[in-house]
Amino acid sequence: LFLENRYALSLRLAPYIFKPGYMAKSFDAYSHAAEMDLLEKSVPGLEEASTGKGELPFGVYYVHGRRFNGFHVRFRDIARGGMRLVTPQSVEQLAIESARHFDEAYQLASAQQLKNKDIPEGGSKCVVLMDTCSLPAGYAKDLVLRKSVKAFTDAMLDLIVNDSRNVVDLMSGKEEMIYLGPDEQVTPDDINWIVSRAMQRGYPIPSAFMSSKPDAGINHKTYGVTSEGVQVFLDVALREMGMHPTQTGEAFSVKMTGGPDGDVAGNMIKILEREYGDRVKIVGLADVSGCAEDREGLDPSELRRLVDYALPIACFDPGKLRDPDARLHICDPAAHATEPGAEEAVKARNTMHNRVVADAFIPAGGRPATIHEANWRAFLRPSSSSPATGKPEPSAKLIVEGANLFITPGARAAMYAETGIPIVKDSSANKCGVICSSFEIMSSMLLDEEEFAANKEELVGDVLVRLRALAQLEAELLFREFR
Repeated sequence: LFLENRYALSLRLAPYIFKPGYMAKSFDAYSHAAEMDLLEKSVPGLEEASTGKGELPFGVYYVHGRRFNGFHVRFRDIARGGMRLVTPQSVEQLAIESARHFDEAYQLASAQQLKNKDIPEGGSKCVVLMDTCSLPAGYAKDLVLRKSVKAFTDAMLDLIVNDSRNVVDLMSGKEEMIYLGPDEQVTPDDINWIVSRAMQRGYPIPSAFMSSKPDAGINHKTYGVTSEGVQVFLDVALREMGMHPTQTGEAFSVKMTGGPDGDVAGNMIKILEREYGDRVKIVGLADVSGCAEDREGLDPSELRRLVDYALPIACFDPGKLRDPDARLHICDPAAHATEPGAEEAVKARNTMHNRVVADAFIPAGGRPATIHEANWRAFLRPSSSSPATGKPEPSAKLIVEGANLFITPGARAAMYAETGIPIVKDSSANKCGVICSSFEIMSSMLLDEEEFAANKEELVGDVLVRLRALAQLEAELLFREFR
């Protein structure tokens, strides 16, 4: 049945495909590369691109596997961007994510194109949507994720390496180079396997196929490269707004989405402690497992324990909560929605970023369009207005977008027009991750693995200095313009 579906899908899309992979070597997934006419005719809004109101991607790859579908979208021939694994927790959520699957890949790649302003590569993004709803959390689900990553990778390689003799190439053999990077739920083992597989399959520069390699690379989570840039933008914004603790003599408060076990949020917890010590309070933190809220500030040592052991916020010790009204809400995916407290916990988690009042909000994780045109007013404080401007008062005075597409463009514009809140956009705030990937790949083209390993610490040190400098330059420029 799987093979029959390959042929049926190829026939339906044949007029738009320049690389069908229905006879390729990979039996775990089917892939094809589509031309842009298909997108103009099938994706709402993109038909305006030819009139200059939008931009068509340079290329799109589509991969279909047993429990997943994946899109890779790139806006330039040579482009860089991460691989994201999306695993909805319910059938209903899977249907929602399926409906916006390509749009997410397109929007993320478009944002990446803007983000890659400091490097030679254009922007791309890969989004793999998986059906794991029926699987219990743990070994079974993780097994499907890891197998799907392998199947997706093999199907992509079917289209871009010469060992796939059964791929019909209507591009007359033009060589294509794809550059992937890490994103949500991609593990170091995945990264190592992808590079190894690219080498086995004859990809021209296998070490360049995937960045953030644990050994012969600069792993984003290990070195916190994305979060280093987010912190610089936050620091410049605090100074520009007169909220920096060196100006006020007081601690400032932060709320974040994203778990202590995640890349951006986990590293932000460490970097905030490093840079500000007791002059910062994290008053709210939410991830898929739940949320913790404490007006006195969540215990720093307990947060650091969660980061060090890669644990989600649900593992926070409730005995470490300080304020009498502090709360820990735990969302158990296995719990039925009608069980006592289950619905309340999910509601608390999903609204923490709106309800909790803080000086700064850092979306460091979460799904795209969490704040959108129809719900952005929930971010405003009820019956509260600014004494200085008389405008409605938001629940944070500043937003620095560490996560991609957390706020839609329409919501961002409406929030600023209504409240005047400064919002540092994702394509600026979290750009340092992809810059690091570009530096890593350039290094891998100049050095073999042994040479890289011998010079790694010095290279990483230089890269971190460069990342902070690039973030500082752009942050200061943006706020000069903002004035």
